[in-house]
Amino acid sequence: MEPARASGRPGAAARPRVLIVGAGLAGLGAAQRLLHSRRPSFDLRLLEASGRVGGRIRSGKLSGKVVEIGAHWIHGPSRGNPVFRLASEYGLLDEDALSEENQRVEVGGHPVGPSVCYSSRGQRLSPDLVDSMGLLFASLLEESRKFLHADRVPAPSVGQYLKGAIAQSVTEWSEEEEEEKRLKLAILSMYFKLECCVSGTHSMDLVALEPFGEYAMLPGLDCTFPNGYDGLTDRIMSSLPKGIVLFGKPVKTIHWGSACMEESMGRCFSVQVECEDGEKFLVDHVIVTVPLGFLKEHQETFFSPPLPSQKMAAIKHLGFGTNNKIFLEFEQPFWKPDCELVEVVWVDESPLVESAVDLQATWFQKIPGFIVLQPPERYGHILCGFIAGKEAEFMETLSDTEVLTALTQVLRRATGNPQLDPPKNILRSKWHSEPYTKGSYSYVAVDSSGDDIDVLAQPLPEEAHNSKPLQVLFAGEATHRTFYSTTHGALLSGWREADRLIHLYDVPDSPHAML
Repeated sequence: MEPARASGRPGAAARPRVLIVGAGLAGLGAAQRLLHSRRPSFDLRLLEASGRVGGRIRSGKLSGKVVEIGAHWIHGPSRGNPVFRLASEYGLLDEDALSEENQRVEVGGHPVGPSVCYSSRGQRLSPDLVDSMGLLFASLLEESRKFLHADRVPAPSVGQYLKGAIAQSVTEWSEEEEEEKRLKLAILSMYFKLECCVSGTHSMDLVALEPFGEYAMLPGLDCTFPNGYDGLTDRIMSSLPKGIVLFGKPVKTIHWGSACMEESMGRCFSVQVECEDGEKFLVDHVIVTVPLGFLKEHQETFFSPPLPSQKMAAIKHLGFGTNNKIFLEFEQPFWKPDCELVEVVWVDESPLVESAVDLQATWFQKIPGFIVLQPPERYGHILCGFIAGKEAEFMETLSDTEVLTALTQVLRRATGNPQLDPPKNILRSKWHSEPYTKGSYSYVAVDSSGDDIDVLAQPLPEEAHNSKPLQVLFAGEATHRTFYSTTHGALLSGWREADRLIHLYDVPDSPHAML
């Protein structure tokens, strides 16, 4: 970082020196906020371990068509969503997404249009049957959000609660044939897999029931970026001074906790950030925006001295899972022109039966379905499959050819067409293998709560005072209590920590105002 400089008038204090670790949306948002503050003027740098900005926002190309390897939708695109507001301001959305009608709709997502559901026996399942099970699952899932702050909860996890409720429902199916009961359970199993993708977890048995309702959904029909989500991070990046982001600079250790880590240019700095390449940065404050998955693997060496025990426990107990995408491009579609979703139900499965998992033989059965990228005029014929948990991690170890071959066999089996042409191209995410991410996004796991998110977000030292002002601040989706796992949660967290520093220096009577 450049040497500390006085503001121009005699006796004026040097600019506060801030380092942001990670140039994902939280880090970029914090940087933009700090640089646009009128008081004080910050001396700012961002260190990015990789060679690109965006973090878990990553747009890619498949045969020249833009697809989202990372974040896919703006969840709840309405006035209360800062990502939507920025995207609107930058002109990155289409007219439908910007319409007042779309912003007012409260459906908790984007209702899927026409779909087709196949069984693993090559049958097209009755839409009425599939929809009825979907409505049952959705109603039970909504029930599971009602135990927030309850004195007693009926089960520790969302999965266990749902299974108990489904088992009760099964008793009401007594007049039906056994085969239809098994098919209904198999369909419900598909919905469990879908919810695992939404929650970013291997199993809903890992997601805590009591705090599940704390996650907040904004109004608006979920929408996408016509030209790629990274248009947002590119625009934020273009608003920052050139050279402010240093790429290929993974951080090794953040040294903190001392009133004066080291003196330089006549100033005393409380934090030293040491990079893997040996370069060291002396700063007043560091904002850490690395993913929770990275912290889980590196927290013991990433901070010196180690984090307080309460924060280490929060990192350990909160959940962080993998949700991967597999894009398949076809020469010709096997689905109807208006189809938006292709689902696959494995008829021998039931959410009420725990079965041993042979990842090598059955990993692909964790895929609940494939969305059809719309409109075909833009994408051609591309399906996007979702897969979560251990099966998603195993998929990352396979070659493109192995994945393509396996999914060709799945689709031939499901459609009952052994001659179905294989996809001509494949592209997939590998978020668990990403060394600076180690997964996709956070969830509140069994034995954790929203309090752990707040603990993770708490800056250090815990009791800031005159000799030890705020040194280490934390941002990222996993630090937002009600919007965890989302891009808007990440952006808001970056703004929160930037505002914390701005406020620290902007209070006239603050002992730090003239640091």
